[in-house]
Amino acid sequence: MKKIAVHQRIPNSRLTPTKSELCASDRSIRKGYEEHSVQGFYEKFGDEYSNPHEKEIGQILQLAVENWKLDLHKVLDLACGSGEITIALQKLGCVNIDGIDPYTYNAYLKRTGKQAEAYTFEDIAAGQLCGRHYSLIICSFAMHLVAESRLPILLYQLSLITDSMAIFTPNKRPHLREEWGWICLEEIIYNRVRARFYKVRYSENEK
Repeated sequence: MKKIAVHQRIPNSRLTPTKSELCASDRSIRKGYEEHSVQGFYEKFGDEYSNPHEKEIGQILQLAVENWKLDLHKVLDLACGSGEITIALQKLGCVNIDGIDPYTYNAYLKRTGKQAEAYTFEDIAAGQLCGRHYSLIICSFAMHLVAESRLPILLYQLSLITDSMAIFTPNKRPHLREEWGWICLEEIIYNRVRARFYKVRYSENEK
């Protein structure tokens, strides 16, 4: 796996505060997870959610598009939050974007003007997206929260609708095993945010 570490830092910028202090910082979000559980946090505060790493996410997406030559013909913004990936993609000229998030669809609509579908990872693992095809799936700041036992079937279903996926994460999780059908080709690390580029391991005849 090729790894690129980018050491340039982005100047801090003031984010518009939300109504809830839980959405004000990375630390408060982690505290919210502890107090409410991950699902409970987003059920309670999803309409107000704002990712405190949005600047870094936009910058690392630009680096990923430039370095990995990503195909932006039709993109699925999986666990789309309040639209940080969609907005960054639009700035890069991508217009064919679907958003999915079961908790933050109102925040996504407010910021992007686009309606996100409210499917959960469980819905997708059960085949809800079968029949679709995307040139790329981007999952930002979400898949690291999925229990490892649930990843294989989720990743298999995603492999049926795309052969390319980028995962953005604030830590080293998730750890995708090659036997789950995906190979990590490259990684970019930028201001403690990691972006990994995956390709489907198996051909259609081997699935």
